[in-house]
Formats: sequence, structure tokens, C-alpha cells
Amino acid sequence: MSPTRRTTRRSLARRRVPRAAALALLLATATACANDVPKFDWSNGLLPEGVTEQAEVVQHLWNGAWIAALATGLVVIVLIVWAAIFHRKRRSKAELPPQVRYNLPIEILYTVIPLVMVSVFFFFTARDSKALTDVAGDAPVKVKVEAYQWSWRFTTTYNGKTTQPVPGMPVSDYREGPQLVLPTNTKVEFDLSTDDVIHSFWVPEFLFKRDIIPGIPEGNPGRKFEIKTLGDDRVGIYAGRCAELCGVDHSRMLFKVKLVKQAEFDQYIATQAGSAQ
Repeated sequence: MSPTRRTTRRSLARRRVPRAAALALLLATATACANDVPKFDWSNGLLPEGVTEQAEVVQHLWNGAWIAALATGLVVIVLIVWAAIFHRKRRSKAELPPQVRYNLPIEILYTVIPLVMVSVFFFFTARDSKALTDVAGDAPVKVKVEAYQWSWRFTTTYNGKTTQPVPGMPVSDYREGPQLVLPTNTKVEFDLSTDDVIHSFWVPEFLFKRDIIPGIPEGNPGRKFEIKTLGDDRVGIYAGRCAELCGVDHSRMLFKVKLVKQAEFDQYIATQAGSAQ
């Protein structure tokens, strides 16, 4: 290879490194640029610790999919190594190995096994997807979520009392964004709406997110989802964000979810509903 070609290849490689780094940075920041990275744990399959019953459903599906995928990969690797070691024969370059037209039992096996695997994956995915999207309509706490460029407005209704919605502003820290207060060990129904562009409501500890699409009329099931918060051991503040690139200040479209005990939530509703609409 001539020195000119080597120099050209080296210069191309040097150009690709910054481009790859920029692409990786873009992918990492596409959902949000918040400074609130949830804690990931190997025991949770590198997912955040869930704070809802629905998060446990996602966790089990995630773990099961990884176990099945790793088991399948292990079987394939063992078969490859076994074939490479025990069926290796030295032949001359001119000599071809025996040519086999087909093996009906093997072909049937290779067709049936993937069909069974895909069917099993589909069954569990469909079952859990239905559990995550079902809305019974009997949640005692109802939250109306209004997304707009570039913040959130939350209206909570509980026991006939409605809090006054306070519009938020784009922020650089989720702790400064609008706050959604929810009680522990309670079912909550969310109604999502927007009047401008597509947004996405995401709290990582929910292990669930839902796109908010403009033009969907009120009462449409596609706007709603339900969660059941876990017990008092999950009390705390959790970061939320928009997970859909929605404009210039998308990265600052942050909010926080505060999980509190029932008594504190009752007090919060009593104080916030004084100027209810």
C-alpha cells in the first residue's frame, strides 16, 4: 500500500472518531438532558427500581426476555463450538466436502423451534401490554397532564376536590420544575393532552412512558393509563421528563413526582384545593 493511501485512511479514521462521539452524545441526550440519572442495579436487570405495581410487570417481562435470549445464545454458541471442534476435517484445497441437498428432520426442527419461541415471546408481551394499558376507571386519584412547549401543567382530582393547575417553565434541574404529588399504595389515573406537538410523559421509575399526541379528543382511551403506587418505602422525589424531541427547549422540559404517605397527601389536597376551578 502506498504512503498516500495510508495517510488518507488515517485521516478518514481520525474524522470518524469525532463523528461517532457526536452521534453517541446525540443519542444519549435525545430523550432529555437532565442531571437526574436514575440508579441502575444489576439485580433489576439494569433498570431503575420501580415504584408502581405496573413497573413490576415490566421488570418480570424484561428479566424473562433476557433469560430466554441468553439461554438461546448459549445454545447457539455451544452448537457452533461443538461443530467446529468435532466435525473439523483437513482436506485438500481441491477437495469439496460432501454436498447434501436437504435434511427434512433438521429443516422441520429449525422451523418449529423459532415459531415456538416467537409464540411464547408474543404471548407474554401481549399479556403484559394489556395489563399496562387497561384503565378500569375506578382510580380515586385522577391527574390531568397537560404538556406544552416546554413544560407541564398538572391538575389533580381527589375526593371531589381539584387542585389549581400551575403552569411550569423550562428548567435546567428537575427539582425546580413543576411538581406532581401522589400518594403511596393508591391507584392513579392519568389523562394526557397537548395542543402543540407530540410529547412523551416519562418517569423512569414507572418503567413506562406514554406519548402525548395532539388532536386526540377528551375521553379517548388512548389518552389514559393507570398505575398503582407501592407502599411507604417508596416515599421520595423522582425525576420526570419529556422523552420525545419536541423543540428547542426539549431538554429543559423537566418535572418531579413526589410520593408521599396518604395523610400527607390528604393535607396537600386540602391546602391546594382552596382555589380549585
